[in-house]
Amino acid sequence: MDKPHAVVIGSGIGGLTAAVALRGRGWRVTVLERAASLEPVGAGISLAPNSQRALDVIGMGDEIRALAAWQGEGGMRAPGGRWLSRTDSAAATERFGGSIVLLHRATLVDRLVARLPDGTVRTGAEAELLDPGTADGAPAVVGTAAGRIEADLVIGADGINSAVRRALFPDHPGPSYAGFTTWRIVVPAPQRPFAPHETWGRGALWGTQPLKDGLVYAYGAAVAPAGAHAAHGEKAELMRRFGSWHDPIPEVIAAADPGQVLRNDVHHLIDPLPSFHRGRTVLVGDCAHAMAPSLGQGGNQAIEDAIVLAHHLTPGGDLGAGAAAYTADRLPRTSAVVRKAARTARLMRLTNAPAVATRDALLCVVSRFGPSIVLRTFDGIADWQPPQHTYAAPREADTATVDAEQ
Repeated sequence: MDKPHAVVIGSGIGGLTAAVALRGRGWRVTVLERAASLEPVGAGISLAPNSQRALDVIGMGDEIRALAAWQGEGGMRAPGGRWLSRTDSAAATERFGGSIVLLHRATLVDRLVARLPDGTVRTGAEAELLDPGTADGAPAVVGTAAGRIEADLVIGADGINSAVRRALFPDHPGPSYAGFTTWRIVVPAPQRPFAPHETWGRGALWGTQPLKDGLVYAYGAAVAPAGAHAAHGEKAELMRRFGSWHDPIPEVIAAADPGQVLRNDVHHLIDPLPSFHRGRTVLVGDCAHAMAPSLGQGGNQAIEDAIVLAHHLTPGGDLGAGAAAYTADRLPRTSAVVRKAARTARLMRLTNAPAVATRDALLCVVSRFGPSIVLRTFDGIADWQPPQHTYAAPREADTATVDAEQ
């Protein structure tokens, strides 16, 4: 019997994870990417314990954990350098079963692609959803320059401006501007050691985070009109906005290649979609639930999507029921994360001096109760468990055996 065929439109983190997960469940998979090569947009990605456990399902969790660079303390600071709150990797591990792993997006993409057979990912292959299909019969149809492809399943993974989403839900208002813009850079690490930090100012923030390979991933965000760009260059704009902030921020900005500074306005799907599926077509990642980066959960939720989707879509099973179960699992959870990310972003966007002072004072007060209080922000997010057993968590029977022996 031929394996059912899934076509993934888009080769971002969610689409590639879905391809790997579905292959592991017995699907034949084709990934169509309109870009000429796989060059991930965005410098870095933070993988929290929830997505690490999701990657355990496809055998990748431990190799990702081995890339962790964060050891010891970190936290939130004011532009002058004062610590507003502190946490540490040990506290995160105790609370959530692991800490953050920060890596370059290209590293994660390369490791996902390596788990797919040659030819699975087709670059320079622009695709259009012509027909979403019906769960109980008609296949989905994808149009490409090389011809039409009939598929048992189509996965829309084409990002925040998704054409697949518009085809499925043409009446949905789509993404809206979140009120701020972001910059991202990767530079060599400063000679002097520093504690990982996110620094919050008036309507702006800066983050400096170490990578495993002697590099630093840094990012800035600031309230700005949608579509604005700096006439004098984005590196100069970073220095203008953040060059007077505490060390090592000025040194990190100075080390950036002006041509490698990425700037993007932040848009989010604050209005939830009615569903993440229609017929034989499903949505994963940003095209389903784009969110502000204030919780660092965009890529994490895309990875969760992919693993849960594969869990529900067993070859030969009821595709309609599986797709509905996927929506039932993912729509409430991701909608809640989108809303929480938006609320957190509003705190960053404060520009009124008294409001900023109150925010910072509250952070200081909360921090006095220890790092576990600060980490509570991620309760219900970072402690998520995939529906499948993973090698990172003992089976109930194994746990019972250990308890009996003790």
